[in-house]
Amino acid sequence: MSEVAERYARIADGFTARLTGVPPGSWTGTSPCEGWTAHDVAKHVVDTHRRILTRLSGGDPTPPDSDEDLAAAWTVESDAVRAALADPSKAATEVTGLAGKQPFAELVGGVLCADTLLHTWDLARATGQDDRLDPAAVEAATTFLAPNDAMLRVPGGFAAKIEPPADADAQTRLLCFVGRQP
Repeated sequence: MSEVAERYARIADGFTARLTGVPPGSWTGTSPCEGWTAHDVAKHVVDTHRRILTRLSGGDPTPPDSDEDLAAAWTVESDAVRAALADPSKAATEVTGLAGKQPFAELVGGVLCADTLLHTWDLARATGQDDRLDPAAVEAATTFLAPNDAMLRVPGGFAAKIEPPADADAQTRLLCFVGRQP
């Protein structure tokens, strides 16, 4: 199993734990993403997976459905990413990424891993769950996101950076970088 496949699996497992751990009545909880509820965060993660997978399949993503079973949809989409990463041919397939053509595994290892990781924290915060993130995934997300700072600050992207405390750990520094108040 590749490093990206292993990291994606850890991140996806963390998101699964938060998604299936949402307490009854907590789907409307306010998330750290301005204007988004816990449900909005989970739906975004599922829809992002669908969009990334269409880069590989060439098809259209499943249309958004606000009433769908998000846990079931998440299982389908995350299993599809895992299967693609486990297939060397699919993992190496050139797809269109943020900066042009790149292997599917590289797109997953950058965009999809970082997005899912950050929204795991958002979902945990919105629903009162454990918000600790995988340390190696935090490091990889920071490595991916930092050089793309200017591109991330466009409208609809990340909020303005927050100055982290001097003694901040890696997770806190990442969250501050993407404009989240830990």
